[in-house]
Amino acid sequence: MKDKIQIINLKKSFAEKVILSGVAFTVKEGEIFSIIGKSGTGKSVILKHLIGLLKPDSGEIIVDNIQYTGADEKTRIEIESKYGVLFQGAALFDSMNVFDNVAFGLRRIKTPEAEIKIVVHDMLERVGLRDVDDKFPHELSGGMQKRVGLARSIAMKPEIMLYDEPTTGVDPIVGSAVNDLIVRMRDSFGITSIMVTHDMKSAKKISDKISMLYEGRIIVSGTPDEIKNSDNPYLKQFLEGRSDGPVKAVE
Repeated sequence: MKDKIQIINLKKSFAEKVILSGVAFTVKEGEIFSIIGKSGTGKSVILKHLIGLLKPDSGEIIVDNIQYTGADEKTRIEIESKYGVLFQGAALFDSMNVFDNVAFGLRRIKTPEAEIKIVVHDMLERVGLRDVDDKFPHELSGGMQKRVGLARSIAMKPEIMLYDEPTTGVDPIVGSAVNDLIVRMRDSFGITSIMVTHDMKSAKKISDKISMLYEGRIIVSGTPDEIKNSDNPYLKQFLEGRSDGPVKAVE
C-alpha cells in the first residue's frame, strides 16, 4: 500500500501551552488508523490540522505525496476536498431534515436534484436508514444522528474519512454498528480512515494500526496485537484503565 498521509514533526502551541511537540506518523492508503490517548492530549488538534482549521507552528503534512502545509490556495482546496469528517456530535443542521442534511454538500457543488435524490437514498441505505427523509435531527437517536452524519460525508465520495470519537455517546450495540460501518466504507469505497477515540474495544476491533499520543508525541504505534502485547508503561496503564502509574489522572 502506498502512503496516503504523512505527518512529519508537527508542532503546535496555544500561548505557553505546548499541545503537539513533534507528532509524526504515516497512514497507508485504505488503512484504518486510530489515535488513542487521554483527554486533552491533542488528538482532535491533529484532525483540525489535517482539514485546515488550524495551522501548525512547524512541521509538514503531506497527502498523496503533495505538500499541504504552506501550499497555495488551489492545492489546499484540492487536498481538503479529499476529506470527509464525522464529528463527535454528528454536527447535523437542526433546521434541516435528514434528506437536506445529506444533500447539503452535493447542493453546494451544484449537483442536479435528480442525481441528489439517487445519491442521498443510496447513502442512507448504505448506513442502514430508511424512511427517515423528513425527520429532523431532534427526532433521531444519537446513533441515527451519527449514521446520518456519515451518510452526508460519504455522499461527497471522500478518499479520506476523519472520525472524532465516533462511538462516544451511544450504547454498545449502536457503537458496534458504527464500527461495522467504518469498515464497510473502507471495503466499499477504499476509504482511508483516521479515528480519534478513547474506545479501545473499537480501536482493537477495526484498526489496522493504533498510535498513542502522550505529551505531544506519538510514543508507541503498532497493530492491535502489537499494542496489546506492548510493555510501554504509559500504554499499559491506559489500556488497563488504572489511576496509578506514570500517567496522572489530573496534570
